[in-house]
Amino acid sequence: MEASYKNCQSCGMPLKRDALGGGTEADGTKSTLYCSHCYKEGRFTQPDITMDEMKLLVKGKLKEMKIPGILSGIFTRNIPKLVRWKSHSH
Repeated sequence: MEASYKNCQSCGMPLKRDALGGGTEADGTKSTLYCSHCYKEGRFTQPDITMDEMKLLVKGKLKEMKIPGILSGIFTRNIPKLVRWKSHSH
C-alpha cells in the first residue's frame, strides 16, 4: 500500500487545494502522490522539468496568488525533499 501524502510530491501543493482532487493514474484512479497539475493519466504533465524549474514555476504561481516572496521561499524550500525529486539526480 502506498503512503498517503498531504502535499503533491512533485510541486508541493496541498492536495486538499487541488480542485480535481489529485492527479490520475493510467487506469483513471486518483494518484496518492501527485496533483492534477503535475500528473495526468499515469504521466507527469511536464516530464522534462527540472527541480529548479519546478521551484521557479511554483514561485510564479504563488506570486500570481499574491503570496509574499518570503512565504514562497518557505513553501518551495522543501521541493528537493519530495518523492519525485529524491529519485532523480536533477
